[in-house]
Amino acid sequence: MTSKVSSPTEQADEAVVGEQRKPPGAKDVRRLDRVIIRFAGDSGDGMQLTGDRFTSETASFGNDLSTLPNFPAEIRAPAGTLPGVSSFQLHFADHDILTPGDAPNVLVAMNPAALKANIADVPRGAEIIVNTDEFTKRAMQKVGYATSPLEDGSLDGYNVHPVPLTTMTVEALKDFELSRKEAERSKNMFALGLLSWMYHRPTEGTEKFLRTKFAKKPDIAAANLAAFRAGWNFGETTEDFAVSYEVAPASKAFPTGTYRNISGNLALSYGLVAASRQADLPLYLGSYPITPASDILHELSKHKNFGVRTFQAEDEIAGIGAALGAAFGGSLAVTTTSGPGVALKSETIGLAVSLELPLLVIDIQRGGPSTGLPTKTEQADLLQAMYGRNGEAPVPIVAPRTPADCFDAALEAARIALTYRTPVLLLSDGYLANGSEPWRIPETDELPDLRVQFAQGPNHTLDDGTEVFWPYKRDPGTLARPWAVPGTPGLEHRIGGIEKQDGSGNISYDPANHDFMVRTRQAKIDGIDVPDLEVDDPTAGTEAAATTLVLGWGSTYGPITAAVRRLRTAGEHIAQAHLRHLNPFPRNLGAVLRRYDKVVIPEMNLGQLATLVRARYLVDAHSYNQVNGMPFKAEQLATALKEAIDG
Repeated sequence: MTSKVSSPTEQADEAVVGEQRKPPGAKDVRRLDRVIIRFAGDSGDGMQLTGDRFTSETASFGNDLSTLPNFPAEIRAPAGTLPGVSSFQLHFADHDILTPGDAPNVLVAMNPAALKANIADVPRGAEIIVNTDEFTKRAMQKVGYATSPLEDGSLDGYNVHPVPLTTMTVEALKDFELSRKEAERSKNMFALGLLSWMYHRPTEGTEKFLRTKFAKKPDIAAANLAAFRAGWNFGETTEDFAVSYEVAPASKAFPTGTYRNISGNLALSYGLVAASRQADLPLYLGSYPITPASDILHELSKHKNFGVRTFQAEDEIAGIGAALGAAFGGSLAVTTTSGPGVALKSETIGLAVSLELPLLVIDIQRGGPSTGLPTKTEQADLLQAMYGRNGEAPVPIVAPRTPADCFDAALEAARIALTYRTPVLLLSDGYLANGSEPWRIPETDELPDLRVQFAQGPNHTLDDGTEVFWPYKRDPGTLARPWAVPGTPGLEHRIGGIEKQDGSGNISYDPANHDFMVRTRQAKIDGIDVPDLEVDDPTAGTEAAATTLVLGWGSTYGPITAAVRRLRTAGEHIAQAHLRHLNPFPRNLGAVLRRYDKVVIPEMNLGQLATLVRARYLVDAHSYNQVNGMPFKAEQLATALKEAIDG
């Protein structure tokens, strides 16, 4: 869905309840500046679809938004159990926001497991909508409820709305020729209709979506539409929901443009397609499915009309091998994976370093080690990306900071790979990959020119006057070697994993040559042109200048920025900087770090960037770490940063 908004502004990430009004003959309508809703249920209850649809309608309405899908790793976890709970959190507002929110204002719990798994995150006074049909004695015992939480007073501090969602859905579909089990599957659409009424969401997009999704099953489409409308009508007519809410469009939050809601993996896919068009090269993806990177393979397979070729290999090693072969053949080559796949691909990444060919290795990080937490987020692959190969095999590293930023990060990774003839590691993570936010669709003239010049003929003259092609004769500015497409007459050359002689590319075991080649490859990476690090420090140059800098990378950007806003609103002075380029670091990073008495680095690992910063710059950087599979909460970070300021 797309919408247009205009003129930028920045507001604190805080909620304010506005005026309440009541049109003649209607229920009360209360205006809010932001809302956080969490849909939670069994893995088979369709919570991800429900959240997706609510998000799409919210995007089309023009709100700023941020989402956090959270689901089990099992394809179908045991029904009604705590490990089987799937949830989708959406934060939407009339102003600029940065995170999916710390705590939901509204929890929709489809069964006892969903309630128990999420109630600890719900603040007192929040709204809880529960599907009472699922609160049977057996279902409650399965998750450890000795008595019904709907009756024992444990929910007295909340605004609880008991709704027999299953029964009402079945009743709404009684005229359809569906079994009870089939009818019950539409209860998520009933819940979506109710929430759409509560928050004045548009409905046309969802109705069109259902007709399209079930076009080959018109009875199912009609049943889901009926359940959706029944939920809306229930909200309109029931006395239990006396108030509905409005959250105005975020008309002042963004620069003028055409926007759409986009997830990190989708933005990355579009960025890769855009990079191939800007480079005038075919895009080749050699990949093996792995959570949470598989969506990139799925998406790129849809774009053959843009010259995209996708290959689902038999394993991770074959996937990157095919991609490196495509790079040798003159394509913009990509392989996608997560941490375990990077381990399997490491030898071929080393080969790409030796061959000095452009190759994008996209790592959508997840919890580890080994299989770890496939559907949970983490940013613990930084040191693997930096050093996870045998020998001295330096690789540039780029990290996006938001879901929409994945588009620009893909273009930047392609620029580096093509300009410097090197593999590049792009480190996204599950939080960015599955989360979504508004994205301004760029104009084509805003995109960088990534065109490259292939070698066309001999580039070296031997002592006897013979003109030959040397594959390792370098550009003096970038130290990149020429890119010769196989089959070009006169450009035959040796290539492989054994060390090459400088210039000629002949196999060489000479110690001095090896030392020279190792240092040259490192110098090429060190010399990559990356922008200076920008510091957000409103107090710079004043008598009350901040003495604490919070430095982040990757997906911690949203929580860090939200926490910094809260501290500044409370009168604290604190500076913030966020790294996109992790190898090489921006040239001014050392100077920035030395300007502050304290440097705090929050990471979803045990301090990997902090380790690199301390080693490189001898700065006593302090780590603040979390590895629980979930992103930081803004309030949690604000508290930690306040302690750092005061400490």
